[in-house]
Amino acid sequence: MKQLEVQIMGQSYLLGCPDGGEAKLHQAVQRVDVAMCKIRDGGKVRARDRIAVLAALNLAFDVANLSNAQSELSSDNSAPESLTLDRVNHEAVLAPLIARLDKLLANDGRLF
Repeated sequence: MKQLEVQIMGQSYLLGCPDGGEAKLHQAVQRVDVAMCKIRDGGKVRARDRIAVLAALNLAFDVANLSNAQSELSSDNSAPESLTLDRVNHEAVLAPLIARLDKLLANDGRLF
């Protein structure tokens, strides 16, 4: 397992990454960074932990919507198997990242 240093909202994090998973981790980090910066730049929420929770909820909501859409396609028996596998991969990647973000930001009492 490799460790990668990434930046989310200007803050450095050292994350564990399985071999060969660097590109997917960087994509996930980029999605989280964009989601958090969008909330921060909206100006209504300034606390990093609240921004992280809102971003995690937004991303989880997007994953749930994607899962529902894929389930509807799968029930038609017309969806390729790769769509179901993609959903599983997204959930497998996002859940640990969200849990790790929650843990890392739990003690962050700083405000922007």
